[in-house]
Amino acid sequence: MSHTQKRSGSLESPATLSMLNIDSADPARLAQFYAAALGWEVTYSDDSYRMVKGNGIKIGFGKIEGFRLAQWPDKAGVKRFHFDLQVNHLDEATENLCVIEASQPDFQPGAGRWRVLIDPDSQPFCLTSPVHTVNIEDSLGYDVAPPGA
Repeated sequence: MSHTQKRSGSLESPATLSMLNIDSADPARLAQFYAAALGWEVTYSDDSYRMVKGNGIKIGFGKIEGFRLAQWPDKAGVKRFHFDLQVNHLDEATENLCVIEASQPDFQPGAGRWRVLIDPDSQPFCLTSPVHTVNIEDSLGYDVAPPGA
């Protein structure tokens, strides 16, 4: 079973992902958190925007007045996004990330295959280990956090 759609012909891609921008209540705090969590650096900052960069990837955090914090679990299913961060040891990474302002909620789906943490803006993100990370195209089930987890 394949979930990949192949383009026909030899057309160039219509777009290239330049960066990811995320709305935030506190861009400075969130950028500092993800820079520390990923081992990246903050490459731009002003009063309402921060950017982190590493491994050729850029993530921007923009201040939104009236920003509503995410809920976990969110029974209404309005989660905005989530990152899956691969780590070598779930317990060690959880402890290290909680030191830099992540928190671990009680609700943990996935039967220990991944761990949900909450970032400083109350947005959930997942930790996965190489043991449980598989190429989803080769799997009929989810061995990584499924969409909406």
